[in-house]
Amino acid sequence: MNFHTRKWIKPEDLNPNGTLFGGRLLEWIDEEAALYAIIQLENPRTVTKYMSEIDFRSSAKKGDIVEIGIEATAFGTASLTLRCEVRNKMTREIIISIERIVMVGLDEDGKAQAHGKTQIEFVKDRLEK
Repeated sequence: MNFHTRKWIKPEDLNPNGTLFGGRLLEWIDEEAALYAIIQLENPRTVTKYMSEIDFRSSAKKGDIVEIGIEATAFGTASLTLRCEVRNKMTREIIISIERIVMVGLDEDGKAQAHGKTQIEFVKDRLEK
């Protein structure tokens, strides 16, 4: 799994318990999944269709740094399925894991659009073509 994004936990990211607010973390995950899928599918109109069970395993506190990892697990006709793991960079504990996030590329009318992709592509490889 590639961990591309790090977030520093600040006071505005905390819940009343003084730990990382789950909604904030889900916002970060959704954004990371969208960015990953947009780049892979080469479609800026890519949206979140589905997230499987969300398993909060530990937390983070103010000042901690968390890493968001995304991994592609399957390509559909118009979709890309991802897996996500977020870990605390300081303690190395897994904070959350989500086994399935399905992202779908849309056309101008908001309908699912086939993308023709079957495997991960890296931008550097596209530039060589």
